[in-house]
Amino acid sequence: MSTGKLIIVSGPSGVGKTTVLRQLYETCLLPLEPSVSATTRPNRPGEVDGQSYYFLDADDFQQRRQAGDFLECIEVFGHGHWYGTLRAPVESALATGKWIVLEIDVEGADEVLKHYPDAITIFIHPGSLEELERRLRGRGTETEDALARRLEVASRELAAADRYRQTVINQTIDQTVNDICQLLQAQE
Repeated sequence: MSTGKLIIVSGPSGVGKTTVLRQLYETCLLPLEPSVSATTRPNRPGEVDGQSYYFLDADDFQQRRQAGDFLECIEVFGHGHWYGTLRAPVESALATGKWIVLEIDVEGADEVLKHYPDAITIFIHPGSLEELERRLRGRGTETEDALARRLEVASRELAAADRYRQTVINQTIDQTVNDICQLLQAQE
């Protein structure tokens, strides 16, 4: 059995990563599997431990962090909740030939690339910061302060897009899914 491939997908909040990846898993005929992140935040209704996230208490998370059990981890949004990618499930899935997809931020991608320099890296781009702002405003879920913070982070992330091997502009979900699937099929 051949070793699987590690795929890193990043892009600013609001660009449509989760929607694109959900459709990619359903339509692309490769052995794609999402990585399940670990978090210290409480689970929400309907979330299942080991499927939605690995829910860890803060002490367990920090012990695992100090032991080097994470490929990457970060405290997100300053709320005191940690998120990270556990090394063991990724390595186990890759050993069985699966193509593991990490949906992570730019900093997390940099950390994972230290361990997996040959990972396939894809940046999903909104086309412009103005387009991203239009999409975020269209959601109607952000306060002006929250929107300004997201756009500030997005500006830094967009500046890092050239560090990825592939950049796909998300104009429509179907086209973006098709583009990513074709990029991945070329890696077989």
